[in-house]
Order: sequence, then C-alpha cells, then structure tokens
Amino acid sequence: MSGGGGVPAIVRRRLATVDARLDVNSWLATAVVVAIAAILRLVGLSSPKGKIFDEIYYARDGWGLVDKGVEWNYKDNGPSYVVHPPLGKWLIGLGEWAFGYSDAEHNISVPGHLTTTAPEFGWRIGAAIAGIVSVLLLVRIGRRLFRSTALGCAAGLLLALDGFHLVLSRTALLDIFLLLFVLAAFGALVLDRDARRRRWSRALEAGLDPAAAGRAGRPAGGWRNWPWWRLAAGVLLGCACAVKWSAVYFLPAFALLALFWEVGVRRSAGVRRPWRDALLDEVPWLALAGVLMVVTYVATWSGWLLTDDGYYRLAARYPNVPGLSDTPYLGALNNLWEYHKAAYGFHTTLEKSHPYQSWPWQWLLLGRPVAFHWSGDGACGAPTCASEVLLLGTPLLWWSFLPALFGAAWIGVARRDWRAGAILLCAAAGLLPWFWFALDGRTMFSFYAAPALPFLVLAVVYVLGAIVSPAPSRVPPGDPPPGPDDAADRRLIGGIAVGAYVLLVALCFAYFYPIFVGRLLPYAEWSARIWLDGRWT
Repeated sequence: MSGGGGVPAIVRRRLATVDARLDVNSWLATAVVVAIAAILRLVGLSSPKGKIFDEIYYARDGWGLVDKGVEWNYKDNGPSYVVHPPLGKWLIGLGEWAFGYSDAEHNISVPGHLTTTAPEFGWRIGAAIAGIVSVLLLVRIGRRLFRSTALGCAAGLLLALDGFHLVLSRTALLDIFLLLFVLAAFGALVLDRDARRRRWSRALEAGLDPAAAGRAGRPAGGWRNWPWWRLAAGVLLGCACAVKWSAVYFLPAFALLALFWEVGVRRSAGVRRPWRDALLDEVPWLALAGVLMVVTYVATWSGWLLTDDGYYRLAARYPNVPGLSDTPYLGALNNLWEYHKAAYGFHTTLEKSHPYQSWPWQWLLLGRPVAFHWSGDGACGAPTCASEVLLLGTPLLWWSFLPALFGAAWIGVARRDWRAGAILLCAAAGLLPWFWFALDGRTMFSFYAAPALPFLVLAVVYVLGAIVSPAPSRVPPGDPPPGPDDAADRRLIGGIAVGAYVLLVALCFAYFYPIFVGRLLPYAEWSARIWLDGRWT
C-alpha cells in the first residue's frame, strides 16, 4: 500500500512528525500553563529581603560584570577569583542593570536603567524569566515528543508546580540558567530530528531512490538544507557550559541522539547502509556543532578577554603564577587556559563539609534539601514564628521520578520507542556523572540535579501517556478484536488517572508553597512541613 507520490504508507508513517502548521489551540493552552508559571515566579519576587544563600556571591558578581566587565571584589577593589564561567552572572547582572542594584556593605546603590524596584527584584528577575521560559520550552518539547498538546501541557504544568524549580526560579543562582540552556539545546535537537525527517519525506515524494549509490540516493544539499537546528544546539550547549561546566556531560548524550536519529531516518527511508552513510554525512556537521559550542563558550568570556582587569588576565600583575604570558593575542587565551586549570583544580579538590551537602543517591528521594533562608523574626499570631526558603522538590512529584524512570525503560523497550531512550539518556547525563565524583568524597548539593529535572518530568509524562494510550493488546487467534468502545473506555480511565495525579501534585505543591517562598508561618505549621523525621531542617 502506498501513499501519495508512490511512497509506501508505512514509510510515510515512520517519517511523520508533528504538523508544523500553526495550531492556535495548542498555543492558547501553552499560554495558560506559562501564565501560571509566571504568576508563581514573579509575585513577591523581592521577598525575602537581602541576599539569601549564594546570592551573596552571584548578585555581586553579576553587578561586577555590568560595572567592570569582570567579576569584581569591591571590598579590596580588585578582580574576584571565581570558579564558574560568566554567562549566568551576566544574565543576573542584566536584571540589575535594568531594575537597579544595591549593596549596603560596599556602599553601592544604583538605579535601574528601565525602572527602579526593590534591589532583590533586580538580581532575581533573570532567574525568574529563565524559569518561565523553561516551562514554555518543556510544553512545546513535550508536545512534539508525545504528539499531544495535553501531555505537553501536563509536562509544563508539572514543572511549573515543582518547588525545586520554583525556588531556583526565584533566587539569583546559576542552576536555573544551566537548566534552561540544556533544555533548549535538547529542544533544538528535537526540531532537527523533525526537520531532517521532513527533508527525507519530501525527497521520497519527489522520486528519490534511497537505494541508489552516492549523492543520487540522498536528498538535495545546499545551505537551505543544512542542519541549522543541530548547529543551534551546539551554540546553546556552549551557552550551558558558559553557565556551569557540568553541562559538558550532555555533549556525548546529545551527539549520540543526533547520530541515532540520523540512522533512524535513513533506515526508515530504505537506505541500504544507514550507519555508514550517517557517519559519513553527519559526523562533519556534529564536529561543526562542537566548534560552535567552543566558540560560543569563549565568546562569553569577552569581558575578561577585552579588558585588563580580569583575574590572571595579565602576567605582569601575577608574577608568582607560573604559566601566564603577556604575548599579544595568544597570551590572553593562554592566561584564560591557566585560569581554567586553576578553577578545575578547585572543583576537583572541593571536599570541605557543609551542613546541606548531600549525595546523588539522596537527591531523587529528597534526602537532604538545601535551606536558602530561615528566620524566626516577625509577627504571625503565634508565640514563635518561622520563615524559610527550602530548596525542596514537590514531594509527590519527586517521589514519582524513580518509578517513572523504571516504567519508561520498561515501556520503551517493549515498544521500541525512541522517545523513552532519549529521555532516559538525558536524565542519565544529568545524574550519573555525580555518582562517579561521589567516590572521591566531593562536596555536592541537591541543586546539581537541576539540568536533569526537565527530563525526569518528561519520564513521568511519558508513563502517564502510556496509561492514557496503552499499546494495542494482542488478540488470541479466533477472538474478535477490541471495539472502539473498549479503546475509548481505556482512554477515559487513563485520562481520569492522569488528571487525578496532576491534581494531587498541585495540592502537594500548594501545601508546601509557604516554605518555597519564605512565607512567615506559626512555628507549628512550619514544623508540620518538615518531613522525613526532621532531615529537612
């Protein structure tokens, strides 16, 4: 059986993608989910007052980048030694430039260029926008993966209602920017997969013979058919690495996905040697994406490269540091390399204990969340009060992650579903490397899991989707096939189960919301939210 243009129907189904035409209803549903995320992240953003947790470093560094072009130590009036790349701090600093910055300790009070608000709003707005945009991206990525606006919106809503994501979206830390760029890079790869499949489908409909040797058996080339989305993924992964180096763990995962998907499209189209052709055709493009990643990363250091004030920037200012050079042009890159070597040494020898450190096997179980802020001051109508910002995932959602990962693996193998493989591979890239570092006793925190979070949510939604639309059951010989009413009943029951789960997550989120945003509570009410026998204190 063939479709239009002589292409077999089975091939057309295998190459099918989500309709690229504008779907107004899906965008309206997306807008509702994003609006929920925005309200939760923007309302009361200036509270708690002052710098909480590591905002004391990143808010100051962000302003230093805007003010001096490099992170600046205002106490000693010199460059700061920092161990994370600058892009996330630039994004924090942009909010401070727009809405104002204040630092009483160093007698700094600068009005915003757009408008002046509470200074906390200035250094937190960048993180809030990153959190909102990541919800938007997850809705659209989920819709493409699952070919369902409802499941895409469920993914975005679960992320919007996660306390871990909410706290990171309301705090001037780097991890929400890392999450955003990693997710955006993955989204670009999904778009690349769809674009390449549409390219092959059009070529087949135009009469391409995929069994022909050489260029005759491949779609037409030309710059219009370049893998632009794959190259964009390289740029976005470079941005992620320019927030935190841990983004590099996603590089092999994304490269494997791009290659496997290319092999898959060629196999579906009927290419005789899909692996050989994919390696010959696509490895150069993957290499170019890697070059763009490196160029993007180095470009984010432009403030350090184009000024003379950066730490280790000039050898003359650090005569006791071996390896530095003031040779024109190449000297700056050499010194940047030496700076990276020093920062890498710091990271690999970080073993100092911290009251909120945790191990990777505790993260998905919420074994040791991080308290960003705690205060007993204020009037709440009770003898003692408490206000806390606790980096805690919404418990019902997070305690679903491990079952969802196992479920996705089981269903993915049973159905030979590429989506399960992609989700599991990316979740592994965000989590498994930390188990290796744990062997050396390195100090770690639960927020290191941030870039894995969207993929963990996708794993949950993947299993929910399997509940709504179970695979067709095998019918014994001689038995009648199930009728449309049976399938409708299964979808109805599955839809009710999924709706009930999302509702329970929302109720769980609402219960813990006060300790996500630092709301002042009677001490007894605060204590009632500290579970696991007090391990969350």
